Amino acid sequence: MKLLNDLILTFNDVLWTYILIAMLIIIGLYFTFKTKFVQFRNIKEMFRLLGDGAKSKDSKDTISSFQAFCISTASRVGTGNLAGVATAIAIGGPGAIFWMWLIALIGSASAFIESTLAQIYKEKDGSNFIGGPAYYMEKGLKKRWMGVIFAILITISFGLVFNSVQSNTIALSLNSSFGFDTKIIGLILTILTIIIIFGGVKRIADVSSVLVPIMAIAYILVALFIVLKNFSAIPSVLSLIFENAFGINQVVGGSIGAALMQGIKRGLFSNEAGMGSAPNAAATATVSHPVNQGFIQTLGVFTDTLIICSCTAFIVLLSGVPLDGSIKGIELTQLAVSSQVGSWGNTFISLCILLFAFSSIVGNYYYGEANIQFITNKKIYLSIYRISVTLMVFFGSLVSMDIVWNLADVFMGLMAVINLIAIVLLSKIAFKALEDYTTQKKAGIKNPVFKSSSIPELNDEVTEWK
Repeated sequence: MKLLNDLILTFNDVLWTYILIAMLIIIGLYFTFKTKFVQFRNIKEMFRLLGDGAKSKDSKDTISSFQAFCISTASRVGTGNLAGVATAIAIGGPGAIFWMWLIALIGSASAFIESTLAQIYKEKDGSNFIGGPAYYMEKGLKKRWMGVIFAILITISFGLVFNSVQSNTIALSLNSSFGFDTKIIGLILTILTIIIIFGGVKRIADVSSVLVPIMAIAYILVALFIVLKNFSAIPSVLSLIFENAFGINQVVGGSIGAALMQGIKRGLFSNEAGMGSAPNAAATATVSHPVNQGFIQTLGVFTDTLIICSCTAFIVLLSGVPLDGSIKGIELTQLAVSSQVGSWGNTFISLCILLFAFSSIVGNYYYGEANIQFITNKKIYLSIYRISVTLMVFFGSLVSMDIVWNLADVFMGLMAVINLIAIVLLSKIAFKALEDYTTQKKAGIKNPVFKSSSIPELNDEVTEWK
């Protein structure tokens, strides 16, 4: 097991140090400038669309833009926000938070492009829609082989590896707080997963639209209480973050590299911008224009990293818990909250982890299902996938944390590389869709309507926007 873990770590270092970090930053900046800072200048429109989606009275058989947002947020907001951020600080120091913020601000432009493309190239699946990177690789790039490779990677990583990460953190948290047997926890999680995933994407959307708001609001309120309690220390915490991100001591000691690596790794694991996961949820929504979901999924990146992850960061840094690496992961977050609100904080974080991580299991499962359907329509493979997911949920509750997190890094990196190449090649389509949306808004149209004829490069395979 140690040899396997060492090999995974070596591959991770090469993938992340020399390839992925450069791609994420360069491509994110390219999209930011080409879209004229779409992620900043359209904030008001993002909130308007999200509010309209939450109030919409769509058919009970269709998925609204708000529900698609909740599916993607359910996947985004999980252990990465609580355990991952704490681990980043423990290993990379407080400076990791700055790099986490930066990758969210830059990467949100990539999130806009990939989700807009997912909407453009989506296809009908019964009364709902289905789509994602595999679909725009096949339809837009005419490279089915590329789509199949991506579909396999996301099915393995999200449906299997990432779900084992989520169940691992749930089991560790509940065992630490209440002494529950991890085998029993794993069994209960497995049963709950079976009940929901066999209900299809609509049940997943319904569950996510309830769990996501509850868990996010509760966690933010506790974080706000801790911040207000320690309000006078906020300037020193901010100073600590920026000093550790750029400070001369960190450069000399080499820890600035650790901060950068941990911030970007955990940031991407948490907000998934550019990774190619959220577009699978974005494609399910019934909207009038593809850019609607591009905006809403961009807001999802901000919600995840700039709000939820920042809550964890300030809780940990304000609490004064040891940051020497002796404690990391969810135990560090639990210790930090308990030190500020009392012993019930341990129980509260355990409940948050249960909601955050279980909603991620549900959202992650759907990503795999959408991509299994891309590879084959044979129901037997979907059944095999569902069984495999439930087994990995159980398996994850029993294994050590380090090898699970390291495997997650490998698959996340490979997915992101393939998806980033695809969205760069197709980006001109997303740019023109944004231009079409902007033109209609300037003409006084509140809710722009998209037609494929507005972009001559779109081929005949784009059937849902005729």
